[in-house]
Amino acid sequence: MKRIMLILLALWQLPAVAALTIEITEGVEGALPIAVVPFGWQGEKGRGPTQDIASIIRDDLQRSGRFASMPAREMLARPQSGSDVEFRDWKVLGMENLVVGQVQPNGSGGYLVRFQLFDVFKGEQLVGYSIPTTERDLRATAHHIADIIYEKLTGQRGAFATRVAYVIALGKPVRGQKVALRVADADGFSPQTIVTSTDPLMSPAWSPDGRKLAYVSFEKGRPAIYVQEVFTGRREKVAAYKGINGAPAWSPDGRKLALTLSKDGNPEIYLLNLTGGKALKRLTNHYAIDTEPAWSPDGRSIVFTSDRGGKPQIYRVPAFGGKVERVTFEGRYNARASYSPDGRFLTLVTRQGKDYRIGLLDLDSGGLQVLSEGRLDESPSFAPNGSMIIYATKVSGKGELAAVSVDGRFRQRLVLEEGDVREPVWSPYTRSNRRKP
Repeated sequence: MKRIMLILLALWQLPAVAALTIEITEGVEGALPIAVVPFGWQGEKGRGPTQDIASIIRDDLQRSGRFASMPAREMLARPQSGSDVEFRDWKVLGMENLVVGQVQPNGSGGYLVRFQLFDVFKGEQLVGYSIPTTERDLRATAHHIADIIYEKLTGQRGAFATRVAYVIALGKPVRGQKVALRVADADGFSPQTIVTSTDPLMSPAWSPDGRKLAYVSFEKGRPAIYVQEVFTGRREKVAAYKGINGAPAWSPDGRKLALTLSKDGNPEIYLLNLTGGKALKRLTNHYAIDTEPAWSPDGRSIVFTSDRGGKPQIYRVPAFGGKVERVTFEGRYNARASYSPDGRFLTLVTRQGKDYRIGLLDLDSGGLQVLSEGRLDESPSFAPNGSMIIYATKVSGKGELAAVSVDGRFRQRLVLEEGDVREPVWSPYTRSNRRKP
């Protein structure tokens, strides 16, 4: 028990951040050239929207690594609708696609945002919509437009309108340090504090509908697992057994949590039914440490970290119980695994010499690709479309967030104004992440 508490508290000492800005550290050659022209304002002068919608769209597409967005200052013309476009001019500039749009008043302080996406070389409109919105939802509307453009041009659903949860610590790492669980847009804007504490907060996990977060809190000096509604703040303590209560992971249907408990003396993987009296089912039974469970997208199996082979490796067990099988064989340390949305890959932390890096395991071939380049990279989490992985890293001794594309070709740092960060987790798609207006 003492050894496990030391492990958990050691993990807590990993740096934990505040308002985010994105810094692209490595781009992708061959990214698709695209121009997003500043949207025109069709209302009274001086009373337009406070958000630069075109800039938000431009930055979203650039951050994906799939697009090379043209800076607005380099544009020779600024059309606001398709009838104003001279495709020849954009061909000369080497643009393959063009986005134009305008914003107009829509009653009671609202707006109507119109946009069109064109294929420059064909001179054809690919997509166009009119979207009613409000001042408060302008950024969300811009993210949705970026999602539409991304999907139309890549065939893959966009993830710009999703969110990221993370733990931050402000001040010096001494007793009384302020710690918070926060949620921000995928581009780092609009951070919201979900819970604050002077005790450790760990292991945030999104519910499948994106409405709740499960997490571990050391309130009163003992670990317990809480489930909290993101929008209302209502929360419930769901696991406070003797010993360790850790690493909650939601089932795909949102009805169960897989978690690590040591209530019977040794850390094992359990399933907690969140309905019908909180029934508990034990999945593993071994003298080694079993922890960090994660569900497969189909809900049929759970992967977890165990040192039952002498060193931490990834194992898999059927969600209904049964034989445990080892998944990772390359390297002497593999931990903290989670599935890609399509179930074909695992992202995990793998040790490379003295460094801890983010890896991508192909479950069919067993091949392991190292994606990150840091000294202490941890807590990887897939974007809901599977295109990127966000993780925590250390830069000059400070905890930061970073992201890498699944092919390892595009990297970015999420630079913070203050604080230290750990345990980022990307949200799932929700009903509000609509595919079309």
